Amino acid sequence: MITLCGFSLSNYYNKVKLVLLEKGIAFEEKTVKTGLGDAVRASSPLAKIPFLETPQGPLAESSAIVEWIEATHPNPPLLPADPWQAAKIRELNVFLETHLELAVRQLYPQAFFRSPLPEKYVERVKPQIEQAIAAVKQLARFEPYIGGSSFTLADCAAFVHLPLAGLATKLVYGSDLLTAAGIDWKSYVRTIEQRPAAQKVSADRKKAEAALAAGG
Repeated sequence: MITLCGFSLSNYYNKVKLVLLEKGIAFEEKTVKTGLGDAVRASSPLAKIPFLETPQGPLAESSAIVEWIEATHPNPPLLPADPWQAAKIRELNVFLETHLELAVRQLYPQAFFRSPLPEKYVERVKPQIEQAIAAVKQLARFEPYIGGSSFTLADCAAFVHLPLAGLATKLVYGSDLLTAAGIDWKSYVRTIEQRPAAQKVSADRKKAEAALAAGG
């Protein structure tokens, strides 16, 4: 049995969860929060979530996890069979996660954790975010999925990252920079949420948000 460790407020956790659900893989969930340090380093060397517990041992880093899942459970496929098209999906994933999400993450303390950032810092970050958004827009196709006509690993990433990017930039800058750049991420998310696996991820995230708001 595979165990997914982390929590449902994490976008990276939800990306892996969506992949598992789309694949129809049986798995368990174990709540592991950040800040536990040495308690989880044996499974995740930097004490980051998510990570998997598998019969072969632990596996950390969401990108490595989803590639392992795709390799060991190839059906239904979440990467195209054509090597070039598969590479383009991986390329899109890099721009979503390494460039866009990490750039926007710099705003999270102020956007989501009531920790104001220096105004000069916020303004210095903005061009980085806008550049990353432009790059994602250049690569994204939305036909209707972000990589084309088929649901792929890139959708599992985009579904969890784009809403946070839109919300964080709106909360900090007063404008959703994704929408301002012409990325209609809300319509895209509604398309993905027609899928039962995405509905499950969204419902569990909302439950976690409600529990957090209630002090649970």
